[in-house]
Amino acid sequence: MLVIVLFTTGLRSVYAQKAGERLPVWTAGTLDIHHINTGRGNATFLICPDGTTLLIDAGALDPTDKRTQSARNTPAVPNADRQAGEWIARYITKMMTMSQLQPKLNYAQLTHFHDDHMGMPSSVSPKAEQGNFVLTGITEVAAYLPIDKIIDRGWPDYSYPAPQTDVMMTNYKTFVDWQSRNKGTIFERSQPGRNDQLVLKRNPDSYRNTFEIRTIIANGQLWTGKGTETRSLFPDLSSLQPNQRPSENMCSIGIRLRYGTFDYFSGGDMPGVLRFGAPRWNDVETPVSTIVGPVDVHILDHHGNRDSQNDNLLAALRPRVLVIPVWSSDHPGHDVLDRIYSQEIYAGERDVFATDMLEANKLVIGELLDRLKSDKGHIVVRVAPGGVTYQIITVDDSNENFTIKATFGPYQSW
Repeated sequence: MLVIVLFTTGLRSVYAQKAGERLPVWTAGTLDIHHINTGRGNATFLICPDGTTLLIDAGALDPTDKRTQSARNTPAVPNADRQAGEWIARYITKMMTMSQLQPKLNYAQLTHFHDDHMGMPSSVSPKAEQGNFVLTGITEVAAYLPIDKIIDRGWPDYSYPAPQTDVMMTNYKTFVDWQSRNKGTIFERSQPGRNDQLVLKRNPDSYRNTFEIRTIIANGQLWTGKGTETRSLFPDLSSLQPNQRPSENMCSIGIRLRYGTFDYFSGGDMPGVLRFGAPRWNDVETPVSTIVGPVDVHILDHHGNRDSQNDNLLAALRPRVLVIPVWSSDHPGHDVLDRIYSQEIYAGERDVFATDMLEANKLVIGELLDRLKSDKGHIVVRVAPGGVTYQIITVDDSNENFTIKATFGPYQSW
């Protein structure tokens, strides 16, 4: 009886949030997944059950670019007074301080090397106080927060599928060299098939049999589901012309997080819908989906762009909740929403949340977007201790008060 009372009391505390109140702090045993809206790209911040922290991506589009300033793109959130990297760092710092955790990141992971996932240098990017690089995206987050380890798909040579020599990557590689030598940050290449690269650091023994982050894919190397064995989805590069090589999106890192019976999948910008005449191996989602299996929550691949969320992926994952990280008026594609809501692909209820849906998209797509549970705000997935149930909380992104807009659930994990 005591156990039942304590469990029920714990659920009440986890699910006591109400609209207009401040988001309650993280507590031990709870898993929080924060989809942070800056209007400039992806950023997902996780506080694991023991307090271990992980940031997946730190997007920062060039604020001086004409497209970024146009009606095609979302405005900066909460405003343009600071760059996206600083807003991300402030969000994390405030959230951890409120939760009585030391404001630092145990891990950061870049799913792939695009500006909306890692940061683009621009004419207004401040120069680092030390080191010959500028602050944007992940390099700016690191200027405000200690980071123990950064995992990406290219370290140490950044040469697959071709040498990375553009301005963005040159700035990042300079940062990697300086950060490792002067701040002690460890850099590693993502290791598909492994479940010991992203591990709990504070109290792992308490969650040894209930919590896991498994790297499913990176650079086209897909976990087979057996041990740590992988297989390559891509042909040998020597057999391809330069214009036939895997794209940056195809090389995205995909991870599956498990906590009890709760599952979450993040796949970066991996594509799944083939362009006319493209070879079958360009579809990354289909083989990945057979390994991932059913999940509770899925952050849409490639922001829900028209080349993502194919029917095979959706039928295999069958997500109850889908999160759309939006920064452009083509996020998501109309046909993507058709597939997401299709009862023919998989039966059952599903709730869809978007970080910042543009009016242009609402006018073009129409009633399908009326079905969104939320079309603006930070989206927090709060998983109860043990992972049996979870809740979705939308948070006002117009300021840093963490005011709850609405709550959904609790949902039962699969």
